[in-house]
Amino acid sequence: MSSATKRLEKTMDMATSYDKWKRAAIAHDKSTKLARWKSTDKSSQFDYISIRRRLKRLRKLRTSKDYAGVLYALNEGVHGNIDGMGRAGLYRKAKFGTKKLIVNYVDEVAEALELLASPEASCIPAQQRLDFFRRAQHCNGCSALMMSGAGSLLFFHIGVVKALWQEGLLPDVLSGSSGGAIVGSLASTHSDKDLEKMFDPENLVHEIEKDETLFRHLAAFKPKVATAGEVRDVLDRLIPELTFQEAFEQTGRHLNVSIAAAEKHQTSRLLNAITTPNVYVRDAIMASAAVPGFFPPVALAAKNDRGKRQAYMPSRKWVDGSLSHDLPAKRLSRIYGVNHFIVSQANPHVFPFVTDSAGDQGPMSAVQRATQRTVREWINATASIMEKPLSLSPTVNRLTNVALGIMNQDYVGDINILPDKRFFNPLKLLAHRSTEEIIELIAMGEKSTWPKIEMIRIQTKVSRTLSRILRDYDRPSQPVNHHSLSAAS
Repeated sequence: MSSATKRLEKTMDMATSYDKWKRAAIAHDKSTKLARWKSTDKSSQFDYISIRRRLKRLRKLRTSKDYAGVLYALNEGVHGNIDGMGRAGLYRKAKFGTKKLIVNYVDEVAEALELLASPEASCIPAQQRLDFFRRAQHCNGCSALMMSGAGSLLFFHIGVVKALWQEGLLPDVLSGSSGGAIVGSLASTHSDKDLEKMFDPENLVHEIEKDETLFRHLAAFKPKVATAGEVRDVLDRLIPELTFQEAFEQTGRHLNVSIAAAEKHQTSRLLNAITTPNVYVRDAIMASAAVPGFFPPVALAAKNDRGKRQAYMPSRKWVDGSLSHDLPAKRLSRIYGVNHFIVSQANPHVFPFVTDSAGDQGPMSAVQRATQRTVREWINATASIMEKPLSLSPTVNRLTNVALGIMNQDYVGDINILPDKRFFNPLKLLAHRSTEEIIELIAMGEKSTWPKIEMIRIQTKVSRTLSRILRDYDRPSQPVNHHSLSAAS
């Protein structure tokens, strides 16, 4: 490694903003000759010949204003991983971005979609175009940010959300459990203007110092210091009194909170504006953060048809959602059509054993996944055989069920953002965090996200374009005509 390359890596490590990191990463790719790799089409990881042919055809149709031809070409497939171009390995070789051919193709598809949405394409009936955009969105799918349970690392999630939001890449679908639910609720109950103020460095320090002791004990789950009432006081100050439906109407973000049943034989829940529109967000967060043995189970509340607060499923109480569905990928897929998952993984008992290589297709990765599945099945089989003896001790039986619930989950997504290994110490995870450490965790969340930004931008550009087009069309102020399909800039 040359001295220039080493200096650039140090510059990336010391960067205090994404723009500075980006400039150093691009220079690093030039220094290591990876810029040349990006500029050449050839690769064994995707069908570059097919993508090159698609790009050439679509560009020709668009520049010649052949609207019917553009519509036909796009109808052949608006998919995020068409011809393998979404494969994770294509984004790990260089420090910044991937093959220029992939970037050009994604940009071309986005421009073609915006052309069809513009008044220029009025020769195609508005309803026909609208039907196409809805069908394309269904086929292409959308992205979600899933934030794990976090212990005192919940501040890492704040850095991740901040980095994505500042680049305009924060998905509209957010899920969280425990600490992740707290951060998700902050992002989903505040407007963009409020988030801009919230993410200001000086304001972050002010908010942390405002309730420094309680913030640290809340993150560390120390009920002897921070009672449930004190935790509620903090949430009352940070989170507006909104139902899930009201929060969505205010911000346009779909908040999803995982909770687990406190009683045996009851199923876990994913709370959101679709499944539980009238449930109060604050109560859902309290339930999702109720770690068994540290905080008591929580009963939910909802707004009734008269606008009054009342109990929701009064016979049921709920606890920490990370025990059963830390990352509710299947449920998000079913409810929203999500097929692209960004994971901020800071669960104390999980992230020492996971990597960001979920998309690896190599033989060693396949063997590792098969081994993990085999071990999991053997443990489940053993637990089933021992079910009767374990039932003789309620405490051991409960702990076994919790352990099985944690073990049987999947903890990675398409893009995984992980904390620095310095925070892997399990003793430290439940320790008090100083203001300096909290600020460091937020900065770590940002820095851990920066290398993923361009991958997220490329892989979500088509879905973001489709969402803008359909959002503009659905605005009540716009009549249903050709002009109502104009895309936002």
